Amino acid sequence: MSTNCRRRLIRDFKRLSTDPPGGISGSPCPDNIMVWNAVIFGPAETPFEDGTFKLLLTFDESYPNKPPTVKFLSRMFHPNVYANGELCLDILQNRWSPTYDVAAILTSIQSLLHDPNPNSPANAEAAQLYRENMKEYVRRVKATVEESWLDPDEKEQMEVDKATEEGGS
Repeated sequence: MSTNCRRRLIRDFKRLSTDPPGGISGSPCPDNIMVWNAVIFGPAETPFEDGTFKLLLTFDESYPNKPPTVKFLSRMFHPNVYANGELCLDILQNRWSPTYDVAAILTSIQSLLHDPNPNSPANAEAAQLYRENMKEYVRRVKATVEESWLDPDEKEQMEVDKATEEGGS
């Protein structure tokens, strides 16, 4: 492993641990500093408020010269998030700079929850609702917020219950 990359990730973790921006947290996996788990709390006064969204950040040896791969593990209904959880965010693509650290990445994602960009959609349905039917967009987002509170076993049970309900009626 490149020592530059490793040193930088350790520095990023120290900064995130000692001076965390509000509403985000992240740390490397205990057995692999190249893979991080992160959580973003939905920003206040947005449809995402009270949500607890889990993300996975995967770094390679070229970090910080190249951005990590970032993916929502929590289901997300957002104009700039693909169905598989990957993000359409300029700083993770063409606007990357080695000056960005993990805290800056997570803060940018939190800002994206606050201010979606429906003109560069990863989720066309979410972007269309955001532009044309805010009430339905907010309803769909709130459903993902409520889902974000459940652990995976509870989610699975809810889906089984829902399927049983639909099949039995």
